[in-house]
Amino acid sequence: MWLHASCLLDFNIPVETPFLLMLRPRSGDQQWVAREQYMLTPSVSAVEFTDPFGNLCQRLVAPAGSFSVQTAFDIQVADSSDASPGAFFIPVEELPEDTLPFLLPSRYCESDRFTQMASSLVEGVAPGYDQCNKIVDYIRANIKYAPGEGQEIISACEVNERTQAVCRDMAHLGIACCRALSIPARLVVGYLETLQPMDLHAWFEAYVGGRWYTFDPTQDNLNGGRVAIAYGRDAADVAVYTQFGDPVELLNMNVSVEQISPPQY
Repeated sequence: MWLHASCLLDFNIPVETPFLLMLRPRSGDQQWVAREQYMLTPSVSAVEFTDPFGNLCQRLVAPAGSFSVQTAFDIQVADSSDASPGAFFIPVEELPEDTLPFLLPSRYCESDRFTQMASSLVEGVAPGYDQCNKIVDYIRANIKYAPGEGQEIISACEVNERTQAVCRDMAHLGIACCRALSIPARLVVGYLETLQPMDLHAWFEAYVGGRWYTFDPTQDNLNGGRVAIAYGRDAADVAVYTQFGDPVELLNMNVSVEQISPPQY
């Protein structure tokens, strides 16, 4: 399917402030960016680089006063996310090197503290994809998806003690449990066309059967219409904006996603 997606961020900046932005999707196996707009108001110079996870990042210094960042793009994505029940577990010694960072404990995914719990959750389940599904079933059954409720980022251990959480934090718990079973897992931030209420969204991917598969504890099915913006070990790696120095005020954030006809350029 073809989507038009956009994100607008309006800030009040007290003093000149360095920013790191992560708002540009990249083309890949699951998506193709056909057209893109990126506007900074007022216009300032920016430098783009690619981080260790392949994300497109922009560095800039925002001037004092009103400052806005607006992105929009036309993108082709899959109608539905791939599922593969029975996809096999890959022994650590046979994993591709670029998946290895996603096996280790990280700031918000303390996988070393979930070994016993994860093993108990998947007892009797075939190693690999089916174990990931079992973990997602546990999260859905025990934690209510509460969009807009979590301003503070919390870790997998904290999420597991609560009865409701936002998408990012539910993904942290899924990632920690997968890694505890020696399954590489990573956080994804992006857009979901069917999301209600509309906002940026987070889910996770696990590496089984020789590729990455999507898992989303907040949704009852593997909806298509997903646009990935950033990948990382956890939320510390995938913030869509990071400012340094004195706090700045985010006045407004507006996210929009809609299906469109195949563009004619």
